[in-house]
Amino acid sequence: MKISPIIIALLLLPCFALFSQNDVSKDFTLQEFSIPKVSIRAIETLNNHTVWFAGSHGKFGKIENNKVKVDSIKYQDKFPFFRSIAYNGKNIFMLSIENPAVLYKINPAKKDSKPEVVYKEVGEKVFYDAMTFLDEKHGIAMGDPTEDCLSVIITENGGKSWQKVDCKNIPKIIEGEAAFAASNGNVAFNGKTVWMVTGGKKARVYKSNDFGENWKVVETPMVQGGKMTGIFATDFYNSKKGIIMGGDWDAKEKTQGAKALTHDGGKTWSLVGNDSAPGYIS
Repeated sequence: MKISPIIIALLLLPCFALFSQNDVSKDFTLQEFSIPKVSIRAIETLNNHTVWFAGSHGKFGKIENNKVKVDSIKYQDKFPFFRSIAYNGKNIFMLSIENPAVLYKINPAKKDSKPEVVYKEVGEKVFYDAMTFLDEKHGIAMGDPTEDCLSVIITENGGKSWQKVDCKNIPKIIEGEAAFAASNGNVAFNGKTVWMVTGGKKARVYKSNDFGENWKVVETPMVQGGKMTGIFATDFYNSKKGIIMGGDWDAKEKTQGAKALTHDGGKTWSLVGNDSAPGYIS
């Protein structure tokens, strides 16, 4: 959705903090990095000493060995707005949100590597929300509908090329249903299974068992019906156990219908914590 709730407030500050923990029995450590004039909207960890980030106004960069480097990029004299970043073990991918949506690939191992465009999509309704890689070869990005289904693009060759999935393979959306640009929070995977979540008039979970080529959808008991209600984030512990979280952006204190669990891979969902915090979360 073009009204984009922020997943992590810390990422929008001129300086943001990274938490690290070497062992579950030890305390977390906190280190702040000053990155002025950058609105960071998505981060990706490469290893113990390198984090990449992407954000608004074409800004992207990395923190490596406690040193910050910020770059910017234009596409046809326009600064892209990034909400998604992913790493497949070889390359970093950054996806901008709206018309034209542009997907860049960059090799972090090469010192002077420049972002390369590997996919672009032009259209008034184009708006991409999240992206992830399931393994080195298979990647997926999802976004708001441009036709009568959610937009889904996939790669099977490590991000060299991307194809948009035909709407005949994706259940039709309900009018007023879309996805939130929740800083990469609304897509998750386990093995070759992928889940993506929606909000608005309907809060539903879409599931694919074949790397995103074919989809089914299920209803959820999450709060829904408003423009800014529904599911903002999902994650899966394994192929069966998963969580969806969200709520009402306009009434963040409300805890009803903001959290749900599945124990059958997303076939059914049960609300949890209806009377306890947090309320809205992404």
